[in-house]
Amino acid sequence: MIAPAFTPPNRLLLGPGPSPVAPSVLRALALPTVGHLDPELLRAMGECREHLRAIFGTSNAATFAISGTGTSGMEAVLSNLIEPGDGVLVATHGYFGARVDEIAGRCGGVVTRVDGEWGQPSDPQRARDAARGRSIKLVAVVHAETSTGVRQELAPWSALASELGALLCVDAVTSLGCIPIEVDAHRIDGIWSCTQKGLSSTPGLAPVSFSPRAVERVRSRKTPVQSFYFDLGLLLGFWDAPHGYHHTISSNLIYALHEATRLVLEEGLEARFERHRRVSTYFLECARGLGLAPFVAESARLPQLTTLRVPAGVDDLALRKRLLSEHDLEIGGGLGALKGQLWRVGLMGYGATEGNAERCASALRDVLAGERGAAARR
Repeated sequence: MIAPAFTPPNRLLLGPGPSPVAPSVLRALALPTVGHLDPELLRAMGECREHLRAIFGTSNAATFAISGTGTSGMEAVLSNLIEPGDGVLVATHGYFGARVDEIAGRCGGVVTRVDGEWGQPSDPQRARDAARGRSIKLVAVVHAETSTGVRQELAPWSALASELGALLCVDAVTSLGCIPIEVDAHRIDGIWSCTQKGLSSTPGLAPVSFSPRAVERVRSRKTPVQSFYFDLGLLLGFWDAPHGYHHTISSNLIYALHEATRLVLEEGLEARFERHRRVSTYFLECARGLGLAPFVAESARLPQLTTLRVPAGVDDLALRKRLLSEHDLEIGGGLGALKGQLWRVGLMGYGATEGNAERCASALRDVLAGERGAAARR
């Protein structure tokens, strides 16, 4: 028997990603598919690159989108810039810093990992001390740690990479389109993000940017990039004129990226950043009114991703299931060592509105009352 046509539920996505997709982006996805070398698609791709340069804050020619999720962007940047035996310094203060470490090691890097406390930014001085006496060719940090809601200031890491004569690579998966990055100002050599969070498109593309110095590092490699799919030279052969074949990119995802990035620039970056700050402040006021405490200190807190401590006696998973089944609302739980201890509430991109903050707080109020009552009866 053939199943009926699939109809997804209409959820309000307020977790760590994906975030709500703007209606005009959804409409763009439904436009007619064209070939991956169609002249009109190539024109749209070129405009996407210009949009991404503005949002990243860079003039890097090698700015484009990888076919894949944010992790594909991470793997593409690291696999191009790390050769076997290269010294790599990775600062971790959460789940995704650990993923950078894992991929850097798989690329053959000799990794010096500096672990920080989850919930606090990494300490550049500790990393500097750990690098002493080592040959470091690449420094990697996470700008917005999705597992904890921590914001990492980039200027000290730029200074450290310069001291070491190393490339600086940055995970901007949860920061692009929500807070300033300023790739050129911070002398970032390799950076990756995704389309389903601050840009409010669907999953499927990973914006990346490589500095001229990074491109030269790739060109002077002694060994081939171990991944054919992520080889920067081959990818630029597709994205740059005369656009040779590399893979069949999704034209529909390019339409969506074009519209999503156009919306970001139409709003204006400063206005967009201020909206995220305003909505975050409002949501935290609501959360505190429910007796919920933030996990991260104000000085290091991301406006687009608020992490809240799960109150004692409340079943994390049961509450999130009720939010989904009774309110069609999704928030995230903790990862790794913080599983069961945190709620991750994303108010990102198109989803960053006071109305969504109020709806989330209202749903939490309703479900928490039931969960606290159940805990009292146990």
